Amino acid sequence: MPTLHALYGLKIMKEDIRISWERFLNPDALRTNLIVASLYITAFEMLKESIIERPKEMFLEGYDVNGIIIGEEYNRKVLSLNKSPLYASLLWLKNMEAINDNDIRTFDKIRKCRNDITHEIINYISKGAKTNPLPLFNLTIDLLHKIEKWWILNIEILINPDFNGKEINEDDIVPGKIMTLRLLLDIALGSEEESRFYYDEFIKKHEST
Repeated sequence: MPTLHALYGLKIMKEDIRISWERFLNPDALRTNLIVASLYITAFEMLKESIIERPKEMFLEGYDVNGIIIGEEYNRKVLSLNKSPLYASLLWLKNMEAINDNDIRTFDKIRKCRNDITHEIINYISKGAKTNPLPLFNLTIDLLHKIEKWWILNIEILINPDFNGKEINEDDIVPGKIMTLRLLLDIALGSEEESRFYYDEFIKKHEST
């Protein structure tokens, strides 16, 4: 015969299941959770791409039928830093003073949350994430902005003769990837007016041409 403790545990378990199903079946909650998960994963992939591709571009030697040609120095100065190309790239960016140790620790948290969401998506939408992705979403954007802004200031502007002798206001620099994320946020999570603004303006512009 079940003890009172066992019956209480069964009642609690059933309540947890009920809450999970309620969260899963609620169309507003489900839609919001899926959007947040998708945006977080998208932001992470954009950050990851920036981390890996920027060092590659530094050692770019040209193009062939297979795509870009990366110089041998890339292996020696980047890939040799860690067995993971992702973390080797992070260490290279740190050596270039684009990021610091705290940024790498932040990236570890961002990556762990992304893995939790990706590998346990059903648990996320029914029970919630082990780690709240919303604060980390902002940190993801901040780190992406830091890397992209460093690249623009220290690489792109220096090799572009159009900027020779011109004063650059760092506050005016908004990397393209950050603009893309802001668009995604406004369209996916904004009010009805905010969500439709860019589409309506795009249609107006092209109807008038």
